Amino acid sequence: MSTAAELETRLWTALRSDRLLMLGLAGKDDGHTRPMTAILENEDRGPIWFFTSTDNEIVTAGGGRAVAAFVSKGHDLFATIHGKVTIDTDPLVVDRLWNSMIAAWFDGKDDPNLRLLRLDPEGAQIWENASSILAGFRALFGADPKEDYKSKVAAVPLR
Repeated sequence: MSTAAELETRLWTALRSDRLLMLGLAGKDDGHTRPMTAILENEDRGPIWFFTSTDNEIVTAGGGRAVAAFVSKGHDLFATIHGKVTIDTDPLVVDRLWNSMIAAWFDGKDDPNLRLLRLDPEGAQIWENASSILAGFRALFGADPKEDYKSKVAAVPLR
């Protein structure tokens, strides 16, 4: 049985290692999201950073309310993260977060097409995968799967 705090800890741990989020603006583009590689500097909170280019639809819209969907590599944890995404142009932040993977996509830190997005997460809905062999056996022997599932989902504030 997981608590909300345990699920939140698992989310931040998984985000630090798996790093791929589907990011989009809430209420825009019919909920269109795009895969983005996240950079986290803090152990258990935001902001979450993304390098992108000037033609990214989030950049052209000027940022705004955002939603990010996450699935851990093992498919044992799922989450939606809500917050505000802004465009950050601080060269000190770009310099601090720059790495060889990002450099492969741009013509240096001064590339005129380079933009940095900052997602300030405000809350998340987190689900632990309830589809396990044990859950199947429990259901086979009459256990109510809805009861078992209650301990595998949490809404948590991320501020």
